[in-house]
Amino acid sequence: MLETLEAYYDAAPRPLATTEEVGPFTLFLRAEEGGFPYYARPRLAGDATFAPADVEQVLDRQRELGVPRAIEWVHETTPSLLPAARTTNALTIEECPLLVLQDHEKASAPTGFTVERLSADGPRIGDVQAALHASFGHTDEVGPSDPGNRASMIDRGLLTLVGAFDADGRAVGGGSHGPRGRTTELTGIAVIPRARKHGVGQAITSTLVADALGAGIETVFLAAASMDAASVYERVGFRRTATACIAEAR
Repeated sequence: MLETLEAYYDAAPRPLATTEEVGPFTLFLRAEEGGFPYYARPRLAGDATFAPADVEQVLDRQRELGVPRAIEWVHETTPSLLPAARTTNALTIEECPLLVLQDHEKASAPTGFTVERLSADGPRIGDVQAALHASFGHTDEVGPSDPGNRASMIDRGLLTLVGAFDADGRAVGGGSHGPRGRTTELTGIAVIPRARKHGVGQAITSTLVADALGAGIETVFLAAASMDAASVYERVGFRRTATACIAEAR
């Protein structure tokens, strides 16, 4: 399973990024306007034991390029990277539960809410993105909508986006998954504060899982922001498998 996840992590950015090899890292760089700024990851199938100098080298290169100084990896696959990253004061490091779907426990949208998959030419992509931005900012104040490059990604089959809406049709959250071959990762699942604790997040997750399984995906996984969030995903059938590490410049 760790090999499957690592192969996905290497494949996922490539349709939308350029790459540069820096020491034992592959540095992914945004290639499209409105795309994700990306990060560095341990090189696929590499067997390096990471040292603090390797971390400093890739951070220096990111600084030279003017891109975010960020590194992501799976601890159980690359155990030497965490202690190496901890030696620098430049980084904050999150250790997130990495969960893989075992059995899908279906969950419907609660009363007063709807959850639906969005099409590339639909008018609500920006509204859902705005609600997600508010969700991660822990506010009910949803600002201007900005779809970014999501419509293009949906059209190319690189992204499935789901939106959650209240009884008045206002976006209150959403989530996505990005299929690559027979594997997909669920990402960006969030709900604005006023719509939380109703089961909306669980319904979003279940809808994404059903979409992935219906498309023939064999491995569905995600990284939870916390143990509390992980418990929501466990109710849909996910089980903790490993630890996703996310290091970003302070």
